[in-house]
Amino acid sequence: MSEDGQLSPSSAAERIGIFGGTFDPPHMGHLIAAECAADALGLNRVLFVPAADPPHKRDKTILAVRHRLAMVEAAIADNPRFVLSEIDLTRPGPHYSADMVHLLHEAQPDACLFLVIGGDSLVDFPTWNRPAVILRYATLAVIQRPAASVDWPQLVAQVPELDGRVQFIAAPELAITATALRQRARAGQSLRYQVPDAVRAYIEQQQLYR
Repeated sequence: MSEDGQLSPSSAAERIGIFGGTFDPPHMGHLIAAECAADALGLNRVLFVPAADPPHKRDKTILAVRHRLAMVEAAIADNPRFVLSEIDLTRPGPHYSADMVHLLHEAQPDACLFLVIGGDSLVDFPTWNRPAVILRYATLAVIQRPAASVDWPQLVAQVPELDGRVQFIAAPELAITATALRQRARAGQSLRYQVPDAVRAYIEQQQLYR
């Protein structure tokens, strides 16, 4: 594993989780989901991949990359299995998961890659850019969400490659969203116990979301 979190040929045969997102800000729900996926799948590493220019959020204002990187780094600092990856930030856009997963596979073709997503994202997976390419190189590790209703036969009919390429992960469900956290920060309300203390300290120090 290189210093920027990209895979290197020297770390062959690892089981690698890929956890992408805007992380605006990273919160306890992210960390719990990643830890549960790591335990359930026996992952050696979980790459936290901050999105550079997420196509589905181009109509929204996202915090500057340097702040999101700093917060992710602070959030995962005490977990040796969690690694910050800048792979989505060091390549030209548009930034689609299919391209990112393909690049990680090319860097380490013997690794078992798992793309960690939420159950709500599985519902929308057929609308993603080139979902078959993602499934060619990675298995989906889906964090189960009771509220996410999945019509499995319909999903497989739309994306046949899903069959045999999905692992469902049980994890505690926390009603924490980045949107709600940003709203709380703007209102001067506490983020304690919803984000790691180091992330909360960084938000307060930098006066983010004000």
